[in-house]
Amino acid sequence: MIEREFGAMDLDRVLKNADAQMARAGELQRVLAELVGIAADQDGLVKVEMGGSGLKNLHLHPKAMRLTSGELAERIQLVIAEASADLRSKVTEAMQEAFGDENPMRFADDPDGPMAQVRGAEAVYNRTFDDLMGQLDQIRNRMER
Repeated sequence: MIEREFGAMDLDRVLKNADAQMARAGELQRVLAELVGIAADQDGLVKVEMGGSGLKNLHLHPKAMRLTSGELAERIQLVIAEASADLRSKVTEAMQEAFGDENPMRFADDPDGPMAQVRGAEAVYNRTFDDLMGQLDQIRNRMER
């Protein structure tokens, strides 16, 4: 009876945790939709805003037209890359605020992290399985006596 109650408590905790995660995910979705990465070149000739769907705004100062097409293209590409990096940073920060230690973005910089967790979970499973099989063997031995 105690085991069943413990299992029910554990299930309740899991369900509450799942509800909390869903609420945080909903709020995060709203926050992410509003995030904008912003960057400008050092002269202020090229300014870019990046959103989740891509380029939101590109502003070229009239003086930017004095640059060669190659120089202007290079500046635009660099500023877009900087605005994209700014947006990624803001997304990571928002995810960290929403999920804390459970932030799925924590693996963006460490792709081997999930595999380490899987290996750890596998080791726990194997130990639990071995313990259970040992207990079943003991029960079987007692019943055969």
